[in-house]
Amino acid sequence: MTLLRTTADRVAIADPDSLVEQLLEQMLHQRGYKPAPAEQQSWRRSLPVLAADLRDAGLGEVEMLVEYHLPLTSQRADVVLAGTHPNSGEPSYVVVELKQWSAATSFEGNPDLVSVPGMPGGPKLHPVLQVRGYCNYIADFARALEHQPDSLAGMAYLHNATDSAAVADLTAVPVSTTGRLFTGVTRGAMIDFLRTRLAPHPGRAAADILLNSAVAPSQQLLKVAADEVRNREQFHLLGNQQLAVDLVMHAVEQARRANSKRIVVVTGGPGSGKSVIALSLLGELSRQGRTVLHATGSRSFTQTLRKVAGHRDKRVQSMFKYFNQFMDAGTNDLDVLILDEAHRIRETSVDRYTRAALRTGRPQVDELISAARVPVFLLDQHQVVRPGEMGTREQIEAYAAHVGVATHHVELGEQFRCGGSEEYMLWVARILGLRDEPPVAWQGDPQFEVLVADSPAELEAILRNKTHDGYSARMTAGYCWPWSNASDDGTLVEDVVIDDWSRPWNSKSDRRLGNAPPAPLWATDDGGFGQVGCVYTAQGFEYDWNGVIIGPDLLWRDGRFASVRRANRDPDFKNTVKVPDDRFDVLVRNVYKVLLTRGMVGTVIYSTDRETREALHKLITE
Repeated sequence: MTLLRTTADRVAIADPDSLVEQLLEQMLHQRGYKPAPAEQQSWRRSLPVLAADLRDAGLGEVEMLVEYHLPLTSQRADVVLAGTHPNSGEPSYVVVELKQWSAATSFEGNPDLVSVPGMPGGPKLHPVLQVRGYCNYIADFARALEHQPDSLAGMAYLHNATDSAAVADLTAVPVSTTGRLFTGVTRGAMIDFLRTRLAPHPGRAAADILLNSAVAPSQQLLKVAADEVRNREQFHLLGNQQLAVDLVMHAVEQARRANSKRIVVVTGGPGSGKSVIALSLLGELSRQGRTVLHATGSRSFTQTLRKVAGHRDKRVQSMFKYFNQFMDAGTNDLDVLILDEAHRIRETSVDRYTRAALRTGRPQVDELISAARVPVFLLDQHQVVRPGEMGTREQIEAYAAHVGVATHHVELGEQFRCGGSEEYMLWVARILGLRDEPPVAWQGDPQFEVLVADSPAELEAILRNKTHDGYSARMTAGYCWPWSNASDDGTLVEDVVIDDWSRPWNSKSDRRLGNAPPAPLWATDDGGFGQVGCVYTAQGFEYDWNGVIIGPDLLWRDGRFASVRRANRDPDFKNTVKVPDDRFDVLVRNVYKVLLTRGMVGTVIYSTDRETREALHKLITE
């Protein structure tokens, strides 16, 4: 969806303030809030300039799609010009990135990054690379353009740059049809370029085609994904993992033949191979040319998958989405939607950024089922750890029955985390009260080691020694301490304080702060050992050695664990109306189940409570 659709003629003759008012009204209606004054000023100063240039080029009837919303993402292109190609007569589009910069230089000699005098926030992406990325994304996901490879062009326009020397560094980036650079000095060349892409005819029909296009990965993107994801040696499927893949492939073929919809639900505990199944399906379906996307509800998990699965070709990263990005997806636009970590599905996708038109109360599970012929849910319902999460098998199957869609279920009995120790997984579930059987002492397993520490310093020292032996290790804790923002100089605040020991939580930032990795990559990138992770950054990941600090929100009393709500500091748990005590009790036990099952080789446990530590020593035969 675009904020404003109009012709260049109308923008050129409009009063800038009235134009901004129109955009503000649309943004308030669609997104529910007003943009910052800087963005309003950008509209006021840049849009009339571009429109006037189009009129001077004889292209006043070309459609201007202002703040064009790239499908299945939160990003927007400043303007997409829609019209017809002067040679072929086919629909033609020019994506425009508008910059008010009068000067810019490359950042520390890197031509891909730009420093702009007087602009806060550090280096910026080169605008040619920015607009080229928009063009590639539109080509990959707007199915109406799939067989029109020459329909898209892109340009960055620095209309205030009237001194060529002031932006000379920006010319180091090679230009292409989807990435051209024009300034106030080269306005004439820009007009010539636009005339090679757009004819002096009305662009309404072309705009309709783009705005009404089905949204799904293009065949070219699927080929790239197949090459990137499918041919990976580590995807060795065993037992019911292979069964799950085969069942999905069968469901896809049957749904195509019968023009129907089927749902596959795959359940399994930590390390049972759900994500291996997801990536195997993504690669195999891409190889077959099926339209497929992968989605999760976890920022950390999604960004890590983007980094790992798309490291050789960044286009593949666009196939990894979030659950809340399908609110306005077309029905059955996709063949398959792979919903990894489906226990993170929420009651609704609406948040404070959701535009008013989408605040319908529609269940998130309905959006996800609607988007594909074969939705595939991969989940572990004992990892539901947050209020508002509703991704259990029973809930999904009940909703599927409500809308009349058949479901098929595969249970993954095998598990590969915690050294493959089913004994440890069962022991954790029993001591946490997540099974009907009473807690029992840990009898030991040669595949997995469990230790108890008597102080956080001892826990950290054990793990640090393991890293010296070449193992990976992380420390995690229950959410029982405040979580501060980093200081102005990027230093993390040591919020997790236990007696004379203190450490910071993992960074909240999306970029590296000193040695601390970005928040989504805490569990996987170098430098994460020095901070304490929580369930939201640990869930979905694994490392060799796992250190768990059980906080004062879970205490061992009278032969069992008891939750203590007042000791928990998680903001999501504060509302006692939405999260009653019995619900909190289940969620906090699930939190510690997630934390205790991240290790591949061993786990070290410490409790802040003396009585709980004594009980752990008795439960664990060392």
